[in-house]
Amino acid sequence: MLFVSLIIGVLLVVVATTKLKLHPFLSLMLGTFFVGFTSGMPLAKIIESVNTGFGGLMGGIGLVIVFGTIIGTILEKSGAALRMAEVVLRVVGPKRPQLAMSLIGYIVSIPVFCDSGFVILSSLRKALAKRAKVAIASMSVALATGLYATHTLVPPTPGPIAAAGNIGASDFLGTIILLGLIVAVPATVVGYFWATRVASKIEVEEDGEELNYDEIVKSFGKMPSTFKSFLPIILPIVLIGIGSIVTFQKMEGGLAEFLVFLGSPLVALLAGVIAAMALLPKYNEETLTEWISKGLLESAPILLITGAGGAFGGVIKNTGIAEAIQSWSLGDMFSGALFLLIPFLIAAALKTAQGSSTAALVITSSLIAPMLAPMGIDGAVPLALVVMAIGAGAMTVSHVNDSFFWVVTQFSGMKVTDAYKAQTMATLLQGLVTIVFTMILWMVLVS
Repeated sequence: MLFVSLIIGVLLVVVATTKLKLHPFLSLMLGTFFVGFTSGMPLAKIIESVNTGFGGLMGGIGLVIVFGTIIGTILEKSGAALRMAEVVLRVVGPKRPQLAMSLIGYIVSIPVFCDSGFVILSSLRKALAKRAKVAIASMSVALATGLYATHTLVPPTPGPIAAAGNIGASDFLGTIILLGLIVAVPATVVGYFWATRVASKIEVEEDGEELNYDEIVKSFGKMPSTFKSFLPIILPIVLIGIGSIVTFQKMEGGLAEFLVFLGSPLVALLAGVIAAMALLPKYNEETLTEWISKGLLESAPILLITGAGGAFGGVIKNTGIAEAIQSWSLGDMFSGALFLLIPFLIAAALKTAQGSSTAALVITSSLIAPMLAPMGIDGAVPLALVVMAIGAGAMTVSHVNDSFFWVVTQFSGMKVTDAYKAQTMATLLQGLVTIVFTMILWMVLVS
């Protein structure tokens, strides 16, 4: 009955979000209380579990999510994202425009939401397509899949951070970033392949328009330097990486403690915010208040959804499901790399049903967290690969209930049927390739 209660609770969340159009935060809270009531948990225990789950997760990653969204907003508003795109274009060259778009998406979506990233880079994408004489649909899919890969796999994007927090892997964020960057490569490559082989055959009305790449770059005005543009992304990753190395090597002493302090996600992302402040064109109310306020507003729904996911996880942990799972012979059926199929399939079902990759990451990580200890899954690499498996499911697939699908469709001029062939199929392949690659990494690094 516990599992029946849990399954109905998840279905309640999906139906409330998709059919009733209820905000995911309220949907999650309804599902949380439903599971608590129907599992026979004492009423006082339900309240305690909700408060502990919500507050505990927010205490661990709340500020990290806020700092990440502020960095993304400043990169977007200051033109730094465009500067990064321009640098990649110069390095790759105009003869490989789709590859340039894929790499740009891969880099920009680490701190910037994929929806925003596509909108920011849309005019550059069109102009480069004209200059290279390639189909706009092909460029659109290359950019969209590059953005999508790191959006679902690499912190400080909020989804992977929330998933890490839910499964108790917040201390291993450096490992998750490193593996995320690696796992996102084949996901980006398959997106590039689909863009050049399939999307290149799709025609849109804008293919006949004349656009000048150099004029579009100039229209953005004076952009920040390359160093300043990349620093807010690179600095937190480097600090977290150094902190992870010091912890892994079990170094001691004052310097080691200081490096671990700098490498904590909270301090590292705060350093990224400070580095991003150098990108502000001027220091006045517009930049210091309005830009930061926009970042805070964007982080609010993510914080609420993530906290609600933590509350859901808190209730699940106290229902006795973990003990029931432990009594199963799951180790025989889903041992080793095969276990990764469980979070992948759950996340893929949630993503396909309700559209939000972030919500799929949050809900799935809450659901599977009680399974990990009984299955003996612990430590930096195994937990990081679990996050990768959830991320793989959270990108499978993007279709009409996903806001990103409509951003790509509308800004590229593709018909919905063409977008299914180009964008939806590309995300399906990305998810499948990502879970296979993640399972291979498990066999190499863990087994």
